[in-house]
This record gives sequence, C-alpha cells and structure tokens, in this order.
Amino acid sequence: MRPHGGAPDRPPPERPRHACGVTRQIPGQPGSRRVKPLDGLKVVEIGQVFAGPYAGAILADLGADVIKVEKPQGGDDARQMGRDFRRGDALVFHEFNRGKRSVALDLKSAEGMAALHGLLEQADILLHNMRPGVPETLGLGGAETTARHTRLIYCEMGAFGHRGPMKDHPGYEPLLQAFSGLSSITGEPGGKPVRMGASVVDQGTGMWTVIGALAALRQREATGRGCVINTSLFETAFAWANQKVSAFVNLGEQPVRHASGHPGFVPYEAFDAADSPLLVCCGNDRLFGKFARVLGHAEWIADARFVTNRDRLANQAALLPMIRDIMRTRRRVEWLGLLVEAGVPCAPINTVEDMLAEPQAAAMAMLATPPGEDFAVVATPISFDGVRPLPPRGAPRLDEHAGAGFSPGPAAR
Repeated sequence: MRPHGGAPDRPPPERPRHACGVTRQIPGQPGSRRVKPLDGLKVVEIGQVFAGPYAGAILADLGADVIKVEKPQGGDDARQMGRDFRRGDALVFHEFNRGKRSVALDLKSAEGMAALHGLLEQADILLHNMRPGVPETLGLGGAETTARHTRLIYCEMGAFGHRGPMKDHPGYEPLLQAFSGLSSITGEPGGKPVRMGASVVDQGTGMWTVIGALAALRQREATGRGCVINTSLFETAFAWANQKVSAFVNLGEQPVRHASGHPGFVPYEAFDAADSPLLVCCGNDRLFGKFARVLGHAEWIADARFVTNRDRLANQAALLPMIRDIMRTRRRVEWLGLLVEAGVPCAPINTVEDMLAEPQAAAMAMLATPPGEDFAVVATPISFDGVRPLPPRGAPRLDEHAGAGFSPGPAAR
C-alpha cells in the first residue's frame, strides 16, 4: 500500500488510458436515468470561448436544456482554438460545450432576432458574454430584454464590469490576471509575476454566474419576475485576491510572492526530498509538534524560537534551512509514509499525469465519457446524494439543431 496514496516514485504499470474513473455510468447508480436537479430548466447561451460556455456546461450537466446560439459563420471561436480533435472542432470546445444543443442565428438580421426572442419566450435563463456594447446595438440589453421577457433571468458576463471608465473594454484571462494583481502575487520571491496555469478568472466568472442565476430563480419564485445578473472577469479576479486586498486595505501590507509557501504559517511549503519534492502543511502548533518529532527534533517543540506559529514566523530564517537539510536525507516516498502515519498533512507535488494515476482520482471518477463519444471530459465537481451528474451528450456540431426550440413544459410561459 502506497503512503498517502501518492503517485509512485517509479513508473506505474501499464494501465488503460484515463484510468482515473472515466465512466458513462455513475458508480452506485442503476441503469435507469436519474432525474437531475435542473431538469425542466430552459437556458439560452450566447457564449464564446470560456466564461459563458462554462456556465452553460455547468447548467447542462445539472440537467438544464441549454440551447447554444452561435453565429452562422464559424460559430463559437473556441471551435478553432487548437487542432481538429473531433468533427473539425478543437478539444477545448468539446470540454466546454458538452450537453448542449446548437442553433446558428444571424443576430444582425430581423429573422435571427425574431428566432432568438422566440427562444427567450420560453427560456428561464439567458447567458451571454458578448463584447460590451454589442447587446445594446442588437436591442438585447438587459433592461429592454427583461422588460419584454419579464420572467427571464438575464446573465451578462463582462470583462471589467458593468460600470466605470473601462466598462466597454474587452478582456481576456491573462489581461485580467495582470490587471487585477493576481499575476503580481504568483511566482517565486524576487521573480517576475507569473500567470496562473488554469483559467481561474474565466471559469470562476462562469461559476459565479451560475450561482447568481440559481439565486435569482429562487427570488423569482417570490416575485414572479426575473432580473439582470452582472458578473465580470475583473470582479472574479478581485474576489480571488481577497486576502491580499484585505491585508493591504486594512493593514497596509504589500503582498509578496511566497512560491509554494504561505504568509501566515511556518512550515507550510514545499521541501526537496532526496529525489523529488513534497508539500508539508503545518497549519497549527500541534501539527508542527508532530512534524518536529518525525524529523527527529522533538526539542524544537520547546525551543522559544519555535513554540508558536508566530514565533516560527519571526524565526523562519533559522528554522526553514534546518528543515530543508533534513528533508534531503530521505526519498519522498519514505517521508510521505512517515508523515501520513504521524498525521502531518502532506502531498507529493504531482504532474497532471501523476494526479491521474492516483487511486483517489479513480475513486472520485472525475472523468466522464459523454454518450456517443470516444473521449473523456472533466465532470462537474458536485455530487447529489453521492451521485455525480454526468453530461447528457457530447458537444453539438454547429447548427446541429437548426430550428430547435424548447419543448412545452413547466417552465414554459
């Protein structure tokens, strides 16, 4: 049995691709289709690339009928973001648009707008991340659209926000990481600012939009009316920086980069073992005591320099080099075994491939193969009564559902 469940330090035995839980059948669920939380909800998405499509993908996974409205020439730009993966579309398009239906409409034409409003007559939610100003030129601004479709929840995802001097500026993930200060707090001390590797701002904005839309649905139950939900990449990035922002606003502290470390805890960072690195997180004095004993230095627990976390913060220049020297004396797998046994939080610093080989990844079944497809996407990270909602279908071809509408149902008006 491997300590911590960490990826092995030697190459794992040959295994099927995507061993970490690809499934079309939810573990523990019989073959019959399970009702999903948002069954019956009707959503129109006018989404490009990431933020809007990610919100639509979440809602589709949770059971909503999501009709993706695309421009007739080329559709969502994400279809071309990378080489052809399946049916002429890039892999990222399939990831962010599984479970939806596609209708191509020319929103600059009277016919296209009439068709869109026909959809909105029955829709519960409209999602869009069109460039600022474009909805207004189309007659699709929030105020006029919700005046016409009074029960519609109108979700608008902008770049810099719905007011202020930059409200009409476009924006993309790296621009907002830079503008918001997120890049300035990421990376090595003394190094250059670094962009985070994941699209945390785009996908976070999609997530906040879904939260807002679901809250507005509850509000509509009481009022009978929809509303306008505004989210933006800037607000999301601002919120992700909340600890650093609050420290500056309230304490005057300039944020500094800590690499793998933490500004409030010591030791709480990566250490190099004899062969490869691991992360150790001593989030309180009890855990530090356990860690010190594993390292063979129980006397540190009573050392006036290290007794409390605040002591260790003040004296980390003395403590951390000693820890680093000791950690280099054993292989990572040995340290993981000792630390896990002692109850000290720790983890190997995995690659994506290492993570996929972890038994925990297989247990959580976070990869799913959409019906009719031969590849995996990352599933929505929520379970209901232990059951994860899987994508109902793969991503649509452009205009695959030409002329489609919503079926009459409880949400129709």
